Amino acid sequence: MDRSRVLALDLGLRRIGVAVSDALGIAAGRATILERRGGQRDLDAVAELVAEQAAGEVVVGWPLSLRGGEGLSAQRARSFAARLRQRVKVPVHLVDERLSSVEAERTLRALKTRRGGGATRRRAPVDAVAAQLILQRFLESRRTEADRMADD
Repeated sequence: MDRSRVLALDLGLRRIGVAVSDALGIAAGRATILERRGGQRDLDAVAELVAEQAAGEVVVGWPLSLRGGEGLSAQRARSFAARLRQRVKVPVHLVDERLSSVEAERTLRALKTRRGGGATRRRAPVDAVAAQLILQRFLESRRTEADRMADD
């Protein structure tokens, strides 16, 4: 199987958390934040990152409800992913991200990350860590699927 970097996105209203896998597409690595600028500019910024990182796939966090339903945020993520598919020449996947932000908050608290400052200062690291968690889940599910296929 040809492996390459995977770029993961945690879409927020003000920021997009971004994580990038290692070159083999095995482990979640670097994370950063893109400030939202709206519409086409957000798509252009993500497309630029796809090119810079030589990503072979993009994963977009899909915030389904706890029951699996699609609320407004999930619909926005689906729409963003559809528009991104038209903008980049790599596969774009929607990945269930239920509770990733909650898990990111716990992770940051456990690491005793500095929590001072305003909401933007607090949310930015959460968005980046949430993108890493979304990416790691995607990579693990792909490995699990590959292991199952190898066992058959």
